[in-house]
Amino acid sequence: MTIIPLNFNNIKIRNVFILLNNLYMGHIMSGFEINKIFASVILALIVIAIIGFLGNLIVNVDHAENQKTAYKIDIIESEVTTLSTKTDQDEIMGSILNLLRTASIENGEKIYKKCASCHNYKKDSASKIGPNLWNIINRPKGNKEGFAYSKALAEFGGKWTYEELSKFLYKPKDYISGTKMNFAGLKNAEDRANLLLWLRQLSDNPVPLPE
Repeated sequence: MTIIPLNFNNIKIRNVFILLNNLYMGHIMSGFEINKIFASVILALIVIAIIGFLGNLIVNVDHAENQKTAYKIDIIESEVTTLSTKTDQDEIMGSILNLLRTASIENGEKIYKKCASCHNYKKDSASKIGPNLWNIINRPKGNKEGFAYSKALAEFGGKWTYEELSKFLYKPKDYISGTKMNFAGLKNAEDRANLLLWLRQLSDNPVPLPE
């Protein structure tokens, strides 16, 4: 029997050892990579915990009493709307009473032309689509004899004071819902003041201007 001596210089054997070595080293490196990932995850969790702890200290959260760090302010919508509407009306009326002192009758007559197709203004003249405007200032609402007012206006009550007329002329259908007056309104306060001053003279005894 002949024994063949091992020759480590043999190429095939050497390649096998190289392959085994690479596999071993790869296994070691894979272990290192896994350890690195695991360590990174742990570090991230520690950082998050520290940030949360510091955040609680800053905002002073009392978990025992379930203290809220944000406060809800309840505002009743109807109250806001009412306050806003009242403020707008006050501004409108305030400006009208002031503007009446410097208003122009001539400009008021020009603005009346927008009303002429529906309203007469001379004393004892007949009503048209709308009632006669003679003596309109301080006249009770819905009180022109012989004119068929809408139920909404007839039941509204009060007098056509400077303030009431200004509110109505600003936007009629908003001020008296259900009125038959199909007029978009006069948004410009000076226009309303000029028209009111012109309407004031349509009387045997004009109503004094506000002081």
